[in-house]
Amino acid sequence: MESLPSVDSVQALLTRGPFHQWLGLQVLRVGDGEIDIKATWRPEWVVNPDAGYTHGGILAALIDLCADWALVSTTGRGVPTIDMRVDYHRAAMKGDIVCKGKVVKGGKQFSVCEASLFNEQGQLLASGRGVYAMPAPKSA
Repeated sequence: MESLPSVDSVQALLTRGPFHQWLGLQVLRVGDGEIDIKATWRPEWVVNPDAGYTHGGILAALIDLCADWALVSTTGRGVPTIDMRVDYHRAAMKGDIVCKGKVVKGGKQFSVCEASLFNEQGQLLASGRGVYAMPAPKSA
């Protein structure tokens, strides 16, 4: 059985993308079909300066990338999103967000993964599920 990728190796892959760098992503844990990532809050996330809550698009992006990267233990990288849905549970106010992703069903062509976002107090902010295209098998 192959060993799981290290937190440091996944961090290096994940933060190659400028958007992921801008989100301030830190890989906290990598498991078999699971990943935990922290996103560092930025004032640019705020959609309504009077209320101070984070734009839903930021939350959707975090759901997508965390669910996608839950596959890293089998793919070694992120993969394309085919479909995704997000449920918003409470406003995300100022503060870092912890994203927990896991593989629901791994497949040869498509995989289904889900993710949940939590504020610093551990309250559920948003959750979602996506379908992801799996890479073609490597030729021998």
